[in-house]
Amino acid sequence: MNIDIITVLPELLEGPFNHSIMKRAQEKGLLTIQTHNLRKWAINKHMQVDDYQFGGGAGMVMMCEPLANAIDELQEAKKYDEIIYLTPDGKTFNQKAANQLSLKNNLLLICGHYKGIDERIRSQYVTMEISIGDYVLSGGELAAAIVVDAIGRLLPGVLNDETSALFDSFQDNLLAPPVYTRPADFRGDKVPDVLLQGDPKKVAEWRHEQSLLRTKTRRPDLLEEE
Repeated sequence: MNIDIITVLPELLEGPFNHSIMKRAQEKGLLTIQTHNLRKWAINKHMQVDDYQFGGGAGMVMMCEPLANAIDELQEAKKYDEIIYLTPDGKTFNQKAANQLSLKNNLLLICGHYKGIDERIRSQYVTMEISIGDYVLSGGELAAAIVVDAIGRLLPGVLNDETSALFDSFQDNLLAPPVYTRPADFRGDKVPDVLLQGDPKKVAEWRHEQSLLRTKTRRPDLLEEE
């Protein structure tokens, strides 16, 4: 999979993609992540990529020309399955969306800044708009990092145990069950016996029951979505 990211602050994305699972995914050749500094396509020598909004009001807006030129140039090299804009008013990102996007080959992410991007870029180029929650960030870079991480870990071969992702929270609209490791007895709080008896069928049944219970208690809305 190839993921390109347009941003005015590429340095914000260096950490998330240069460590842990995302780093290994790239080293294995399973995922390519490229950040592109929007100022490369700035309209003047002052590296301008934003301007005041028509009609007045506080906050700057990312201009059409730099974004359009960046997208056009990147599209000459590859065809994107989705051009995604990270924005608070997009569709809320969830595990289902991550699963679907993990099946794509080429994605382009646009990180907003200031008051956002000119609406004409959204209408002429963007095919999908994603929000990571009902709050506002300083820019779309952190949101992009979250989306890339959620997608990247689902790619075959990225995780050492490929079955691990199948039991994550939100797969099948259920939260993950409780997990335990050594010691079996911690200050009098013992691991459930079923996990120590070595019966895979009973363990699977227990985990499913616990997932249902935890979901009913903490996120009953997930069960209503089925």
